[in-house]
Amino acid sequence: MPNPYAELLAAIPVTRREAHVLGGTTAYWVYGDDSAATTIVAVHGFRGEHHGLDPVVAHLPGIRVISPDLPGFGETAPLVGHPHDLDTYAAWLRAFVEDVAPDAVILGHSFGSIVSSAAVAGGLSTPRLILVNPIGAPALEGPRGILTRLAVFYYLAGAKLPRAIGEGLLRNGLIVRVMSNAMAKTRDPQLRRFVHEQHDEYFSRFADRDVLHEAFVTSVSHDVREFAPRIAQPTLLIAAQKDDITPIEAERHLATLFPRAELVEIPDVGHLIHYETPQAAAAAIRGFVDAE
Repeated sequence: MPNPYAELLAAIPVTRREAHVLGGTTAYWVYGDDSAATTIVAVHGFRGEHHGLDPVVAHLPGIRVISPDLPGFGETAPLVGHPHDLDTYAAWLRAFVEDVAPDAVILGHSFGSIVSSAAVAGGLSTPRLILVNPIGAPALEGPRGILTRLAVFYYLAGAKLPRAIGEGLLRNGLIVRVMSNAMAKTRDPQLRRFVHEQHDEYFSRFADRDVLHEAFVTSVSHDVREFAPRIAQPTLLIAAQKDDITPIEAERHLATLFPRAELVEIPDVGHLIHYETPQAAAAAIRGFVDAE
């Protein structure tokens, strides 16, 4: 399926770079010109990698976007000697930003919203924070809490079964497609096919079952609410009205927990704003950063 955002993305220069962070090597991509007035560091979600945010980046010409692969995902290896828990991911993000793009705007999608919020609440310097599909309530209490509980058993089985069987289960294409179908809301058959193909290609690019299980446990054990009151920076929440992970009512409540937060709601989309409605997300982002 042709990438519907490929033409826009091709007009933006991109380079792959590496940084040494917490004793490991982080792979990251720089989109746009190093001389751009605004730099955003974009943190992807669980089981994803930097490609997932490409559709949003495609709609942000003129803004420099730095998009790393989280440790243990994509082209970034796990951090040796560190548990892949929230403390480690937050420390990694603080160190990465301080090394590569001090005082950049921070953007986090889904699990990345938890990591970004924890890092900023923990002292990461940034003028503004952007959270897309923020995890604003415990995942186990969401509209599809039963499916989340099934996911707990799925990832636990993947971690406990003999390694070859467990790895095969976690990378199983049919299960990935079930996950993709559960999250996709678009009725456009071509866009829906694109979403599925993106998940087929990038959803299993994790290092091994151990880091995947650690990251999953982290993702369902925390949410943005615990950090919101400690984030003084202006914060933009871009939420989906049909999100099955965090219902829109919870996102509206989350916005009230920040000292300075703005909530943008996007209709007719779920947890895949970055794939299905990237133009709307980018418009909200541009308006927010231009207000500096």
